Amino acid sequence: MRHGGALAQFHDLTPAEESFRDAVLGGLTRRAKEIPCRFLYDERGSSLFEQICELPEYYLTRTETTILGDYAGEIGALAGRHAQLIEFGSGSSRKVRLLLAALDEPAAYVAIDISREPLRRAAEQVAADFPEVPVVAVCADYLQPLRLPALPARGEGRRLGFFPGSTIGNFAPEDAVDFLAGCRRVVGRGGALLVGVDLKKDPATLDAAYNDRAGVTAAFNLNLLERINRELDADFDLDRFAHDAFYNAAAGRIEIYIRSLADQIVTVAGRAIRFAAGERIHTEDSCKYTVAEFQRLAGRGGFRALRHWTDPAALFSVHLLEAG
Repeated sequence: MRHGGALAQFHDLTPAEESFRDAVLGGLTRRAKEIPCRFLYDERGSSLFEQICELPEYYLTRTETTILGDYAGEIGALAGRHAQLIEFGSGSSRKVRLLLAALDEPAAYVAIDISREPLRRAAEQVAADFPEVPVVAVCADYLQPLRLPALPARGEGRRLGFFPGSTIGNFAPEDAVDFLAGCRRVVGRGGALLVGVDLKKDPATLDAAYNDRAGVTAAFNLNLLERINRELDADFDLDRFAHDAFYNAAAGRIEIYIRSLADQIVTVAGRAIRFAAGERIHTEDSCKYTVAEFQRLAGRGGFRALRHWTDPAALFSVHLLEAG
């Protein structure tokens, strides 16, 4: 097992490229057009999302980071010695550093992400910064049933899943229950899961977070069309589409679309796709919860609420759940 900047293991379980083609063509030929939000995160999309996290309107990242920093010691104590820390959708692996520094002799850090090269770079940096911790990078779609390789272990430490960023909000509630049940299978009996959850709040704050003045969120959303052009030989004219995001208070979620600005026909992988002016492609939702609502959801996924923390303004919450 190598340390000091070299990965202990790298596992490439990336889905076949055909899955992107099938998802795009399937989604664009439905009556209500949609493309799964996971396809927003190609290399450029991942980079744009990192920029979003630094925007003044986007309170989620800095608030969650503050909560993790303030309570990392308490979280580490509750996780116990020799934990195997497993991050679903690891991205830049920034927040996990707060946990790795606070955990008592963690047995391993497992970074799971769909974007191969950003994952490799981030995992190598974590391995360099925490040379005493074996790092395992798994390139995979964590939304699919996941069987992890054998992991480095020490003593009787348990698995601690980590799912930050309020990414749980990208699931419809029923799908969130299914995802949590999958996490429970990964962490196993006695395991735990640390989840970041955005809280319900005034609509103006939410709308501003997803419609930043600099237009970075719009670029992130429309980058999906650029990816389709590049990978599926499509001819989307980005000037004829717009980012469209708003808070649906009745459903308790931000809804994000790409809206056609004109009647038009676009060719994708040899297929002609017709758009009416104003017609939208649904790309993402971001559900918001109260603490009690999320704890009930977690219970349905097989977890019990162990502890939760919020910021003073009650913008965001972090939940520690234990496998029931």
